[in-house]
Amino acid sequence: MSADDESRPSPEAMLKLAQAEEAQESRGRLKIFLGYAAGVGKTFAMLSAARQRQREGKDVVAAYVEPHGRAETDALLEGMETLPKLRIDYQGVALFELDIDAVLARRPQIALVDELAHTNAPGSRHEKRWQDVQELLAAGIDVYTTVNVQHLESLNDMVEKVTGVVVRETVPDMLLDLAGEIQLVDIPTDELLGRLAEGKIYIPAQAARAMEKFFQPGNLIALRELSLRRAAARVDDQMRSYLESRAIPGPRTVAERLLVCISGSPFGEKLMRTTRRLADEMKAPWHAIYIETPDTGRFSRENRERIWHDLRLAESMGAIVASVTANSVAEAVADYASRHHISKIVVGKPTRPRWREMLRPPIADQIIRASGEIDVYVVSMTPAERRTATGKPRPARPVPWAGFGAAVALVAGATLLCDVARPFFSPTNTAMFYLLAVVVAAVRLGLQPAVLTAFLGVLAFDFFFIAPRYTLAVADSEYLITFVGFLTVGLVISTQVARSRERAESLRLREVQTASLYYLSRDLAVAADLVAVTGAVLRNLRESLKAEAVIFLADGEQLKIVSASETLALDRKEQAVADWTFRNQRAAGRGTTTLGSAGLLYLPLTTATAIHGVLGVRLGEAGDYNSQQHRLLLDAFASQTAMALERVRFSQQAGQAQILAARENLERALLNSISHDLRTPLASITGALSSLRDQQGLDEKARGALLATASDEAARLNRFVGNLLDMTRLEAGAVQLKHTPSDIEELVGCTLSALDPRLGTREIDVRLAPDLPEVMLDLGCMTQVLVNLLDNSLKYSPPDRPIAITARIDREWLLLEVIDHGPGVAEEDLERIFDKFHRMPVPEGARGTGLGLSICKGFVEAHHGTIKAAITPGGGLTVTIRLPLTPPSRTEETAHG
Repeated sequence: MSADDESRPSPEAMLKLAQAEEAQESRGRLKIFLGYAAGVGKTFAMLSAARQRQREGKDVVAAYVEPHGRAETDALLEGMETLPKLRIDYQGVALFELDIDAVLARRPQIALVDELAHTNAPGSRHEKRWQDVQELLAAGIDVYTTVNVQHLESLNDMVEKVTGVVVRETVPDMLLDLAGEIQLVDIPTDELLGRLAEGKIYIPAQAARAMEKFFQPGNLIALRELSLRRAAARVDDQMRSYLESRAIPGPRTVAERLLVCISGSPFGEKLMRTTRRLADEMKAPWHAIYIETPDTGRFSRENRERIWHDLRLAESMGAIVASVTANSVAEAVADYASRHHISKIVVGKPTRPRWREMLRPPIADQIIRASGEIDVYVVSMTPAERRTATGKPRPARPVPWAGFGAAVALVAGATLLCDVARPFFSPTNTAMFYLLAVVVAAVRLGLQPAVLTAFLGVLAFDFFFIAPRYTLAVADSEYLITFVGFLTVGLVISTQVARSRERAESLRLREVQTASLYYLSRDLAVAADLVAVTGAVLRNLRESLKAEAVIFLADGEQLKIVSASETLALDRKEQAVADWTFRNQRAAGRGTTTLGSAGLLYLPLTTATAIHGVLGVRLGEAGDYNSQQHRLLLDAFASQTAMALERVRFSQQAGQAQILAARENLERALLNSISHDLRTPLASITGALSSLRDQQGLDEKARGALLATASDEAARLNRFVGNLLDMTRLEAGAVQLKHTPSDIEELVGCTLSALDPRLGTREIDVRLAPDLPEVMLDLGCMTQVLVNLLDNSLKYSPPDRPIAITARIDREWLLLEVIDHGPGVAEEDLERIFDKFHRMPVPEGARGTGLGLSICKGFVEAHHGTIKAAITPGGGLTVTIRLPLTPPSRTEETAHG
């Protein structure tokens, strides 16, 4: 390898750099002023940097700045444009928040937003201020903001352990990962405590409480260390990226990948934060997966909501999130780790009693055995940490009192059966009735009632049927083995049957989801237009989730409703939420942290190339919005809908392209036809006139022949131009028919008179039925139709064969036929001969434009009639025209149109 190859950046590094630059082009740049406690000077540093940018000519506004009553901060704000805050009245109290719309309307180059971790007042667009900042960045506005290190999500548990204070307001780590610059604001802890004592941070009463709790020297030193470490890690990341992008030799690390499992337990948040910190230290990506097993069907709604919350939390901390369905958690984790080249797995230390671990090995032990060469990190958690992980104990499962009562009834019934069978069977055989009760309880009632049935069955069997009867004493010790065996078999049966039942229920739910997606994809596959696509989506949502829905599609820069459930009514607020979803391409509305007070959940209909609209859904129950199964199914519905809309759009574009291509071909054919059919008669006319002008000695016969040629060609040119004008009128819909009572004999006579110079001695056989009534039609247009048909027959049929014109009445229709005995046309061309510019091979000396029969079709259809061609028996072509005796009224025309 040459030195140039060694100094060239790797393709992966170049691709990563290109992707980062491309992503940054359309987004604003984020600068974070990071401190370790209130009072270190974050706001002051932010305003000082903003002043410097102003002196450099940048457009800077204070979107939301808290001066905290400090004179030096107020001085920096003087002369700087400050946007008014948004007032929100909540429970009789006026709260002031960042006005996102005002910032977006002002569109400064740099917006100053203080207190990144702040929780917005209820009724705000977003739940957290960092989400406001994300929207400003997405709009291309640079943002300067402030935050303390204790608010970082991945450090939350560590901060609690160090300070003893639970920080409720957190910021996802991914926001720091996306920051273009992090500026550390740091002062010594002694100086900070001095500022606190002097009242420069809090008022005296608040300062005294702060010094007693949070502002302890040990706490501040630990927080300062965390902030310094976080800033140093960021500098290290930037250095590594710089070295990789320019292929500068430097330290290299082995590629590590971490994996953590999510189960919905209170332990999950600490595991995710620990994995995030390990990933930061190792400079490695990390994955978070949730394994769905048949046993998870027993989870309560609160547990499912916690799983969904944990998945979103892991995603906010920068994890690659996945959900896997399997029968064994340990095998699924090992398989996922193998497929994704995971090098380290993070699990929680078992907390169950030892005797339970002996009965069923902990998941951590199973993962360790199945992991092979992959390292497994075991993280411990104390009971105190478990209690504070969620701030409340895990919700207890409801006690199935009805099932317990049914279990008692089953045991009583089995006892009666045993008493009836006691004279005929031994006590050991009658015990089978109790096992039967256990099976029935496991199948019909569930695990807990089945276990109770097994215990009660052993007691009842001993009490009623084992000597001495009606006591729990046992005279024969061999029956103790029978009791143990009976109880063991009963517990195993109840456990296995209950698990099979739960597994079947889980499979049923997955089958319902799979069937829902199958039916949707099937309906969308055959949907040819937007109406069919939106109708299929609404129908499948109603049938699968019993949900009401509305679909918005883009109409220029605005959204319009194209389809909605009949019972769904949307006000202006709901449409505003849909518009926000469309502009930001992110889910919003109910069940999200953005505009959560809305009545519907709004999902963007996006594909890899564009956003096509928004899907709004109203579910049947409030808890369904936080259900992982419902959200995954809705996401799949939105994805399928977006792809179907894109397919329809591509299909329409392809159709338009075909129309344009056909139009270009038509225009090309028209130009060719015009250039040929205009040039030929003009050349003949020009030649004849030139001869008359230049050759003065021509006799009268020659002069007459030249004049006749010029006249014939001029007439031909006039017919051609007339055909072009007629076709233009037909295509433009400008044909205005003048219906008058017309005699068919007069119609035929006008046609023959118009063609008299060309007929010569040609035989025309006119056969008109007697007593033909007058017909309401436009005599001029229909004369042109018959002229074109006869002209076509004259060109294509032999001169010694007659041409027939017939007319008769068929119920409410007039039938006109023009019959010739020429070569005819192929059967597959009978429909095409009425197309524009379609020509058949023309006999020598005859020429055509390909417009005559097309004009005939246009004029006949304007009369609400039909025209068809057929092969004449014996050879030739028969053209049949059907015209209504009475034209429809204007009302009927409109209805049929």
